[in-house]
Amino acid sequence: MAGDNVTHVTDSDFDQEVIKSDLPTLVDFWAPWCGPCKAIGPVIDELADTYSGKIKITKMNVDENPETPGKFGIRAIPTLIFFKNGEVADQVTGAVGKTQLVAMLDK
Repeated sequence: MAGDNVTHVTDSDFDQEVIKSDLPTLVDFWAPWCGPCKAIGPVIDELADTYSGKIKITKMNVDENPETPGKFGIRAIPTLIFFKNGEVADQVTGAVGKTQLVAMLDK
């Protein structure tokens, strides 16, 4: 099933799942009511399958987890933040194409 390799993270397990992750981690900050978020959903699922074992792909529902997006100054969704060694390595906002996301992850 698509999306099996996507981890859903919350405010309470964000540090454990993302900051302390051994793998570089992409976090998709989204909400159920956000059209562009739904549009890139399948791309995120695809990337999770493609990069399985190399890069951890996670999603965070900003409605249910207001603390973490606030910490990273997220004002618009979807916002994708790429973490490497617990630090922000890259960030994109908006429904970007797969090509742009692959370029960010391959850097």
